[in-house]
Amino acid sequence: MRRVWIIGISGSGKTTLAAELARRLGVPHIELDAMHHGPDWAEPDLERFRADVAAVIAREGWVIDGGYQRKLGTMVPEAADTLIWLDLPLHVSMLRTTRRSLGRVLRRSELWNGNRETLGDLFWGRESLLGWSVTQHRIYDRSLPELFASPECADKRILRLRSAKSVRAWLATVPG
Repeated sequence: MRRVWIIGISGSGKTTLAAELARRLGVPHIELDAMHHGPDWAEPDLERFRADVAAVIAREGWVIDGGYQRKLGTMVPEAADTLIWLDLPLHVSMLRTTRRSLGRVLRRSELWNGNRETLGDLFWGRESLLGWSVTQHRIYDRSLPELFASPECADKRILRLRSAKSVRAWLATVPG
């Protein structure tokens, strides 16, 4: 296990697991959100984003968290040797996202490239973080089992972890 892709909705624990797993494996932790969100939440040019990600996945080892399949296709999971889907119950991820984001709003915490969350980003509109999470949860329920069953993933180690307890139990099996 040297090239790991972790996917899940906001609040599922992707970044927390990825950081710890990368530490244990002695490889870099890459957050796709940090690569994607420029100053003022600007999105990168698609070709540039794909090229930047291609440079990362060409490395010998990494733990990447995040999806972006509409922009990246299957380039990350195809390059990985291990695929981890954090498929926690929706209400758990929603509660975690709400708590985390409210804390970031109150502390005015910077995420990436000077960006900060707002209450509007969390709660309101079609692009709200909570609304996106509900939509993405439904999409992942359909698309990820198909992806994992595809020929591109036939040689991958695939984990679908459905609770915080199962994440902790699995992580306890990784030396480091």
